[in-house]
Amino acid sequence: MINAGDTAWVLACAALVMLMTPGLAFFYGGMVRSKSVLNMLMLNFIALAVVSVLWVFYGFSFAFADDAFRGLVGGLDHLGLAETWGALAGYGSDDAPWPGSNAIPVLAFVMFQLMFAIITPALISGSIADRTKFWSWVTFVALWVTIVYFPVAHWVFSFDGFIGEDATGGWIANQLGALDFAGGTAVHINAGAAGLALAFVLGKRQGWPREPMRPHNVPFTLLGASLLWFGWYGFNAGSALAAGDLAAVAFTNTTVATAAAVLGWLVVEQFRDGKPTTLGAASGAIAGLVAITPACGFVSPLGAIALGAIAGVVCCLAVRLKYRLGFDDSLDVVAVHLVGGIVGTVLIGLFATTSVNSAGADGLFYGGGLSQLGKQAVAAGAVMAYSFVLTLIIGMAIKYTIGFRVDAEAEVTGIDESEHAESGYELTGVRGGGSGLGAHSAQALSRIPAAVTRTTADKEG
Repeated sequence: MINAGDTAWVLACAALVMLMTPGLAFFYGGMVRSKSVLNMLMLNFIALAVVSVLWVFYGFSFAFADDAFRGLVGGLDHLGLAETWGALAGYGSDDAPWPGSNAIPVLAFVMFQLMFAIITPALISGSIADRTKFWSWVTFVALWVTIVYFPVAHWVFSFDGFIGEDATGGWIANQLGALDFAGGTAVHINAGAAGLALAFVLGKRQGWPREPMRPHNVPFTLLGASLLWFGWYGFNAGSALAAGDLAAVAFTNTTVATAAAVLGWLVVEQFRDGKPTTLGAASGAIAGLVAITPACGFVSPLGAIALGAIAGVVCCLAVRLKYRLGFDDSLDVVAVHLVGGIVGTVLIGLFATTSVNSAGADGLFYGGGLSQLGKQAVAAGAVMAYSFVLTLIIGMAIKYTIGFRVDAEAEVTGIDESEHAESGYELTGVRGGGSGLGAHSAQALSRIPAAVTRTTADKEG
């Protein structure tokens, strides 16, 4: 029988994770320049449309069907979501024995995992802000989730017997035995490595790093970070797939690790720059959320605080890497998601304890030796290498066929108008978004030069 409470929990958490993508759009949108804010919002928002459709056609099947080839990709059993409605997942059902403790509809899990698939390519967009063609990005998202995300999700999230008692799953989850509770590898290392590759493919923005490219709306960014923190409870606690003790542990660890990361980031800013910044607080929160994602169901609250503090410090210091190495990662996807994901994934090998989750392992600090640390490092390295190389190939293919980057004139004058015929902050009657207020403002502004000329002439007379 279906457990109604667990089903409601998973569906509510899926809705929370869906909210993270618009939250990410605000987080990124505030950090770009005003002339490209709509483009950034669209790069995130369109992921909801593209990935949702592909998930139904074949994405869920590639990620969670019975293994088709050596733990690398799922088969074709669930094309069009076949055999998912009316089926149950969880202990006590005829289907999946893990990871939920009670039976829930398979479709509830399908929708929960869809939201992970949506936000992962959206995370990449921050690395190529201010210079990306919209339809080229849409093409990239479709190719990337097909070739990179769906297989990696199978590696990490598909466990033996998940859909069908005799089904086999991905190599990281099963053969390797690395731990990743909610997607530090499949989501954050995956997106961070892809962001690094695309930063090389598209090249530097016009004027970077000579010209200051300051965030145009820091309140937007803090609002986005807050929405992400809120939605992340669905991301992490929802990955327990049951409204029980493990969900409460993940919820607690998510809170305290994020708080510690904010403090760690701001302390670095204070000593390095002399001032703690609002942007730093928002970035520190995301770094902590990223790092605790793979570990939230395997570490104690004290371990979560230590992990979060380390992530806040390391990710803050990692921001400077793009200047030293010369790659233009516009919104620090590499420093926050790639570095933060590696920190969280690898440190499981130190802080994990079976006293929190008997299905986990004991890390080095709990008498487990170096074995788990090695498994975590292999998982992180494999996902990073696969994502970087395949993304580089996909990006170069798009660059040399339909083109990936807007021309220099469009980048300088404003990508919002060149790509979308709109402006985020309308002060003139620009087509495709002009308003009466914008036209009135334009008329008022047009009278200013004449007034200034008359005043100057009067003074000279």
